[in-house]
Amino acid sequence: MPAFENQIRACAAQRFLIVAVCAGWLSSGLAERVQADAPQRTVSFINDVLPILTKAGCNAGVCHAKAGGGQKGFQLSLLGFEPQEDYEHLVKEGHSRRLFLAAPERSLLLLKGAGQVPHGGGARLSPNSESYALLREWIRQGAPGEVAGEPKLLTFEVTPSSAMIPRNGEQQLTVTARYSDGSAREVTEMALFESNDKAMADVSAQGLVKVLDISGNVSVMVRYQGRVSVFRAAIPLGAQVTNLPAPRNFVDQHVFSNLQQLGIPPSAPCDDATFLRRVSLDIAGRAPTEAEAAEFLASTDVNKRDALIDTLLRSPDYADFFANKWTALLKNRRDDVSDIVSNFAFHAWVRDSLLANKPYDQFVREILAATGTVIGNPPVAWYKRVKEPKQQIEDVAQLFLGVRMQCAQCHHHPFERWSQDDYYALAAYFSQVGRKPSATRGEDLIFHKRGVAAATHMKTGQPVKPAALGDTAGDIAPDEDPRLKLADWMSNPQNPFFAKSLVNRYWKHFFQRGLIEPEDDIRDTNPPTNPALLAALEQHFISSGFDLKELVRVITQSRAYQLSEKPNDYNLADRQNYSRYYPRRLQAEVMLDAIDQLAGTQTDFSNLPPGTRAVALPDNSYNRQSPFLRVFGRPEGESVCECERVQSSSLAQSLHMINAPDIKGKIASPAGRAERLAKDTRPAEARIRELYLAAYAREPRETELQTALDYLNEPRQTADGKTVDPQQAARDNFQDLIWAMINTKEFLFNH
Repeated sequence: MPAFENQIRACAAQRFLIVAVCAGWLSSGLAERVQADAPQRTVSFINDVLPILTKAGCNAGVCHAKAGGGQKGFQLSLLGFEPQEDYEHLVKEGHSRRLFLAAPERSLLLLKGAGQVPHGGGARLSPNSESYALLREWIRQGAPGEVAGEPKLLTFEVTPSSAMIPRNGEQQLTVTARYSDGSAREVTEMALFESNDKAMADVSAQGLVKVLDISGNVSVMVRYQGRVSVFRAAIPLGAQVTNLPAPRNFVDQHVFSNLQQLGIPPSAPCDDATFLRRVSLDIAGRAPTEAEAAEFLASTDVNKRDALIDTLLRSPDYADFFANKWTALLKNRRDDVSDIVSNFAFHAWVRDSLLANKPYDQFVREILAATGTVIGNPPVAWYKRVKEPKQQIEDVAQLFLGVRMQCAQCHHHPFERWSQDDYYALAAYFSQVGRKPSATRGEDLIFHKRGVAAATHMKTGQPVKPAALGDTAGDIAPDEDPRLKLADWMSNPQNPFFAKSLVNRYWKHFFQRGLIEPEDDIRDTNPPTNPALLAALEQHFISSGFDLKELVRVITQSRAYQLSEKPNDYNLADRQNYSRYYPRRLQAEVMLDAIDQLAGTQTDFSNLPPGTRAVALPDNSYNRQSPFLRVFGRPEGESVCECERVQSSSLAQSLHMINAPDIKGKIASPAGRAERLAKDTRPAEARIRELYLAAYAREPRETELQTALDYLNEPRQTADGKTVDPQQAARDNFQDLIWAMINTKEFLFNH
């Protein structure tokens, strides 16, 4: 039987039509050479067949490339990244049942693909299409695999690579593949196109880009044969951009240049009160006190904004606030009572590092290369939560490089150039991390295990040497800790990820939206909205010696950061070009502290000194103690993604602010502000001004002042019509004013 099958294959490969009847090994044949439509070349499985399967979606993650066996027992590699495996599955698996070489049209590949027999994916090919004809011809040729000497894809390019497209306009893209034999082929029909923002632009399967009515920058990812490229489009609004604020630094130059190109006029600069509250919340994680607000608003110093920024950066509040950010990302999580030692030690180390302005590259190095015990070297606490090399490299790549490597563990990254080889080569840097129990309960001693074999590739089972992403970190001596080499490579000024990831993360902290979004997904197919600005920030950060405070300073001193949140007639729809400040809800911890500050109360947390702010909490365990922190989305430290922090609004949050017992208790506290103001003998106007300065860092407007006065002076009566005691009435009225203030958007949002 095998010999007979081989005969059929051989004849079919010579373009003979064979009709065979296998009864008692007798066969009668009618062979007719097909000359009319003989192809000029052999159809290539890699260069012709796989692009058709990819275009049709056959090897997508939801179809036959689905993890765990594909669909209906037919497995393909994701987007054709493993052509040899795909050939085996398609041609040889299941007794070659998917192809019928004697009669190509009867092949399951074509029958199911064209929807001529039941197929869960529906019809993916038209029998009249060129793709169908090419697949049929490939089968007729004997379904050849890789042919010796066939050209290899070297590059492909998208034309044009960028364009300025008017709103509601169109742009046709052309994709050209270039091969190792010097040939070029237009492959637009076989390429895949995907817009990164479908609210701004849509793209057809044939590469026709249609932009919508929103101005800004949008990109289209183009994929062909395992490679990706990007088309960038600028969609101008076209308005006159005049009277721009004078630039303070390079940030303004790049932001305003982009706005001029797009024709989007920026909003006016914000006033002093808005800036004071905004920058205090963004740098120190707290609202300014009424005394700070009164002093700042009264100052006539032309440099008072810069001076305020420096004061905030020197304050312990800055270290508390950013330590809260970093410890959540570094998973300083308490899962057991014994974790309290490492939680407190690691949080204190992070806070002290930020307060001392430790260079960022040194900060990261001390975490990655940590050895010893948590008592002697607190950064080893990171290895308590991140134990396996795979988890370590995934967290390191996403947090410190802005690269998401999770996909590459099992297959080639669908949107990137990273493969399984890259994944396991990066994991090899952590293959020699050893641990053993220490004298402290629940804590390990972390050390470098010399002489341990490198990481093992999951697929090949072969050992893998450490290698950096797209680069080499150099040879590693047998007695040298590979993590030190990794830290050296990361902090190298030529590293394309390290500094870029950090400045993009901090830009998002201050502007709500990263130049690359999401902030930890840096890749060629996810370009920044303002490439020149990102490059300038990156270079400035490197030149400063990885100075985090200097980065905060240059961002907050810019005119761009100090623009008003109020839109003008042109920039209401802008969400990516920073033509105005984008308001955002206060973080859970910041909001709780702000309520305490306005109400004149404090929230007590176990094992911490009285008066400890919520932003200074060392770990996630305090979320269980505080209903407020849970409802408003304080993260649990389970992920290195900032998306774990919930910033969206919900009905539960609204109800909590309106009538939760903890909110009522703070407002009505006998030691609180309402009680004190009710007993205060100052004129009512002065007490109202104090409230506005404490809540909003500004003086009340005349209408607000008069409304508050009218409310305070209105007699209060009981349900049976009796007049309430004046002292009690004053207490109740001030409680009502505070309650109303904390429920305003002006209080709940940074703006």
